[in-house]
Amino acid sequence: MNAVVVIPTYNEADNLEKLAALVFSHAPEVHILVVDDNSPDGTGAIADRLAAEHAGKIHVLHRTAKEGLGRAYIAGFQWALERGYEAMIEMDADFSHDPLYLASMLEAGEEADVVVGSRYLNGISVINWPLRRILLSWGANKYVRTVTRLPVNDCTSGYRLYRRRVLERVQLNSVKSNGYSFQVEMTFRAFIAGFQITEVPIIFVERRAGQSKMSKQVIWESMQIPLKLRLRERKMRQQLNPTGVVSAAR
Repeated sequence: MNAVVVIPTYNEADNLEKLAALVFSHAPEVHILVVDDNSPDGTGAIADRLAAEHAGKIHVLHRTAKEGLGRAYIAGFQWALERGYEAMIEMDADFSHDPLYLASMLEAGEEADVVVGSRYLNGISVINWPLRRILLSWGANKYVRTVTRLPVNDCTSGYRLYRRRVLERVQLNSVKSNGYSFQVEMTFRAFIAGFQITEVPIIFVERRAGQSKMSKQVIWESMQIPLKLRLRERKMRQQLNPTGVVSAAR
């Protein structure tokens, strides 16, 4: 499958080169798109060097300002759609998403429309999280499932694959959320549009280097977005899946 791994970056100079090598070691057929938000630590320059060294395999999309995770992914998705990729994979630049799982995600993506790398498919599979963080994440997913009725164990996972037919239909330009709740909104849009979502188990490892981008504003947005999505569900169904057809993919 013609796939590209979309990696948003902001101050990931210590991680990017090592991550690219791991991606290619586990999935040599994929391409990489680095979406850099004008990192002051030189991440963009490192990405440009890697693109020159791996011509046609690594690409760079430079943005002029830090606008958030959601906006970075949407820019990357639109770039990939314009260039004919069949599948787009979200991946963090901090090694919390192990490239080891790319093969299983790509395999699942041959049949499913959306593949979620799930931390909660087989119990709780996270490493280096304090109990408070585990409870916060687990509770957030339970809250999202309760409010939105999504049949997904890990609605907030940022390690996932989308087929192009999903991104072409979910109206990327109208996606409102921008923080971690971006993942929730994208999952919700794909589900009500009638696409098949599957999960593959992963082990999530807390970032090895740099600083976490979690903030009170991100947490607050994550609480509001599920409620807003549920209130807008009927209208969104009419827009995204007026015929009520469910994808035949399994």
